[in-house]
Amino acid sequence: MSERSVSKRKQQKRWYTVLAPEQFDREELGETTADEPEKVLGRTIETTLGELNKDASENNTKLTFKINEVASDSAYTEFVKHELTRDYLRSLVRRGSSKVEAFITVLTTDDYRVQIQPVAVTTKKADASQEKAIRRTMIDLVEETAKDHTFEELVDSVVEGRLSSAIYGEAKEIYPLRRVEIQKTTLEARPEEVAAEEETAVDVDEEDIDVEDA
Repeated sequence: MSERSVSKRKQQKRWYTVLAPEQFDREELGETTADEPEKVLGRTIETTLGELNKDASENNTKLTFKINEVASDSAYTEFVKHELTRDYLRSLVRRGSSKVEAFITVLTTDDYRVQIQPVAVTTKKADASQEKAIRRTMIDLVEETAKDHTFEELVDSVVEGRLSSAIYGEAKEIYPLRRVEIQKTTLEARPEEVAAEEETAVDVDEEDIDVEDA
């Protein structure tokens, strides 16, 4: 490729303003460049809740968005991950306390599959049965919340702290807690992907039945 061709290609590149989803008020996340709009699709951008809300106290919450639509000079995104910083999580744990975690995969009312990872930190060392009861409470509340909410509503309850507050309110009756947080939330599959997986599973089952009948 000649120098002239390279220079021409660079001149053809355009800048796209990356915007957060509507539930985050379409806040500007930054800019990205590409010579074709299709090349922007699928790119991810990470920011903090503090940057979105103009509140430095929320910089311990990281948010990841993926570009899923391009129109004119704007690139629109969808939420794909929420995660607390490691430094913040480490600051919650004190010597002589217990850290109780759970990894819960749920399906929202609009068929998004999401993994949610709550963590509870006790004021003192809890025994195994108390930790098990706290974990059970976390699982039950996350599953109940997902069962009654859309994906957007579930993400809002995580980011705004309502889900962690609900867990704290119930789990503190089991053993005194210092803090409850949702340390990570990950979009695992969109509705169309969930539907495709279910269709594939049904096809496999039908094939198994045919073999058995034969």
